[in-house]
Amino acid sequence: MNSTTGPCATQQKTQIDRMRKIIHIDMDCFYAAIEMRDNPQLRNKPIAVGGSPDKRGVLCTCNYAARQFGIRSAMASAHAIKLCPELLILPVDMPKYQHESQRIHEIIRQYTDIVEPLSLDEAYLDVSGATIFQGSATRIAHALKKQIAEQCQLIASAGVAPNKFLAKVASDWHKPNGLFAITPKQIDAFMLDLPVEKISGVGKVTHQKLLQHGITTCADLQSCSVQHLINLFGRFGGYLYQICRGIDNRPVTTQYQRKSLSVEQTFSMDLPDLDACISQLPTLFSQLEQRMNRLKNKPSMKIRSLFVKIKFSDFTLTTAQTTAKRLSFPMYHTLLCKRYKNDAKPVRLLGLGIHFRSTPGAEANYQQLEFDFD
Repeated sequence: MNSTTGPCATQQKTQIDRMRKIIHIDMDCFYAAIEMRDNPQLRNKPIAVGGSPDKRGVLCTCNYAARQFGIRSAMASAHAIKLCPELLILPVDMPKYQHESQRIHEIIRQYTDIVEPLSLDEAYLDVSGATIFQGSATRIAHALKKQIAEQCQLIASAGVAPNKFLAKVASDWHKPNGLFAITPKQIDAFMLDLPVEKISGVGKVTHQKLLQHGITTCADLQSCSVQHLINLFGRFGGYLYQICRGIDNRPVTTQYQRKSLSVEQTFSMDLPDLDACISQLPTLFSQLEQRMNRLKNKPSMKIRSLFVKIKFSDFTLTTAQTTAKRLSFPMYHTLLCKRYKNDAKPVRLLGLGIHFRSTPGAEANYQQLEFDFD
């Protein structure tokens, strides 16, 4: 047995994993919170930030007053208005949100230099070597939340745990304005009742397949052998075997590595058939080429696969991908034809994208967390 991948290696990695102190910071309804801060009259009203309903826009985020009506991010704006006619949809003001994100990250870096930004509104922090607050990650998270609230008048939720997966789960545990910590001794008990849909990478299709096999919690997953899970889910099964035990050895990485690049278009009227979809490919491909050309001098930008994304008129979403080393219009054409024929419905949105190769060692750090298996 290979000494780097056998049970001893896994046990050693788990011990290292459980000595880390990771904080996941997640700003609560970030865009909407900024708008409410800047205009206090909006605070008690259902609001969202996103595209216009009459232009088939979608929502980026919404406040908690809107969520009470069943509204959520990525929902079509027109549908959100049907759920809540009083909903106020504000246009996206990206420069303002980027400015606030920069302010928050400047505060975060007062506590540690080991920061991995995930987006404008969330980040991982490794405070394993911190001496402030006697090295207490929970006290650091509390101080960080307090400073963001005082200086930016915005609310953050925080999760504290020995690894990134659990820290992210913990930050969502007591939202909004939550702070939840999972200690190394609590991991085994905590994982037993955790629903499988809380696992990163488990989307609707994977979740449904797990339910079909009677798997609803991580305790159910733990009762499955690694071979059984691999038979069901391929390589993702090996990931499930470890993550359901709270094992995640990925470090907080300070150097950003782009994992994908894509362009997409939501159409003002549904594309009625395959020919209409094919007619949109040249424009999308040209846009993708232009974006890729801006990255061509970066050595890490090596293509691993190409993918097509299709959202149909009934809002079902599907993707298809193939391995490739370079951009190829014929490959996108083939992927589109193959995937469309499986459903053959009017199309609301089309997208073309690229997955990039991971840098050496990324597989060992479980980058498959980022994959969309549905």
